[in-house]
Amino acid sequence: MDLTAAPLFTDVFPGPEGGVAHWAVTSDGKRIRVAHWPLTGAKGTVLMFPGRTEYIEKYGQTARELAGRGLATLCIDWRGQGLSDRLLDDPLVGHVDSFSDYQKDVAALMRAARALALPRPYFLLAHSMGGCIGLRAVMEGMGVQAAAFTGPMWGIYLKPHLRGVAQFLANVMPRFGKGHQLPPGTIKEPYVISAPFEDNLLTTDLEMYDMMRDQLAAHPELSLGGPSYIWLREALAETRHLAERAAPNLPAVTWLGTNERIVNVLPIHTRMEHWVGGRLELVEGGEHEILMEHPQIRTQAFDGIEKLFLGTVTS
Repeated sequence: MDLTAAPLFTDVFPGPEGGVAHWAVTSDGKRIRVAHWPLTGAKGTVLMFPGRTEYIEKYGQTARELAGRGLATLCIDWRGQGLSDRLLDDPLVGHVDSFSDYQKDVAALMRAARALALPRPYFLLAHSMGGCIGLRAVMEGMGVQAAAFTGPMWGIYLKPHLRGVAQFLANVMPRFGKGHQLPPGTIKEPYVISAPFEDNLLTTDLEMYDMMRDQLAAHPELSLGGPSYIWLREALAETRHLAERAAPNLPAVTWLGTNERIVNVLPIHTRMEHWVGGRLELVEGGEHEILMEHPQIRTQAFDGIEKLFLGTVTS
C-alpha cells in the first residue's frame, strides 16, 4: 500500500512525540488521512474511530493517555471530514452517499496499519458515529482483540415531536434534488464554535471544550457543521440494520454518560444487555464525550480501557 506524507497539526494540544500522518486511498478512490503515534515497546495498537465532525488532532490527548498505558494509537479522518476528501461543494456540510462507504475507509485504515507494521494485537476504541462504523466493522470480522465504545451512535436521538418529520424529510428531500442540504435546526458552524460552554452537550470540562475550540480556530479547515439529508437518511437506515444483528463474539465495554443527550441511549442499553462478553459502564453526570470529560471521569474510562485491552493480552 502506498502511503504519502500528510499534515498533522501539533501546535494546539498535540499528541505524544513522534506522531506521523499519511494519505491513504480507498478502494473507491477517496483520499483519506490516517495518523499514528508510535510507542517503543507497545503492547498493541488502538484503532481510534472518531465521531461525526471530528478529526485526528482532537484525539492527541487520547493518544497520550493510551501511550501512558503502553499502547500505540492509529487514528483516521473519515471521508467528508477532517483533512480527508470532502464530498460536497460546500465542505461544511457533513455527508456520505452510503454508510457502507465508511467500511471502505476502515479497510484502508487496516491496510495502513499492516503497511506501517504497527504493533499487534489491534484494539478498537470508537466514539459516537465511529461506534456505529466500528460496530459494523467488528460484526464483519475486523481483526481486533477487544472493543471499547463511548457514547456510540447505535441510534440517533430525535425529539419525539420532530422524529416523524425528520424521517419523512430525510427520505423525501433527496428525491427532489435537495439531499445535500441541511435539515431544519442544523447549521454550518461547528457546534463548539456556536454553542457556549454552559450546558453544552459534549463535556463538563472547560479545558477540553476550549481545546476543541482552539484547534478549530487555529485550523478552520478541520471544521464541519450539520449533516445533509442524505447523511441523516443513511444513518437512520444503518442504525436500524445494526439493531437487527447479533453482537460479535468479542470482549467489549461501552461507556455511557448519564447525561447523554446526543445519541439515543435505548439501543445502547439493549445492545449491551445482549452482548455476551460485553458490559455497559454508566458514568454518573457524564456528557457525550467521555474521553474528554473532567479528569476524574477520563481516568476512570482510560483505566477501564487499559484493563479491557491488556487483559485480553495476558489472559
